[in-house]
Amino acid sequence: MMDRLVEQMKEKQGVTEELKMQDQMVWVGKMNNIRACAEEIVLMNVVYMN
Repeated sequence: MMDRLVEQMKEKQGVTEELKMQDQMVWVGKMNNIRACAEEIVLMNVVYMN
């Protein structure tokens, strides 16, 4: 579930391998944000709702 969310969010926000090559720090920041958001969604929907 988490991996699927991360991939969907990357696509929606335009976080690509091209961005990674052009500006690594921006890519890392965006990926960290995406992972944190996806983790929060998983926690809210899977862990806390059961």
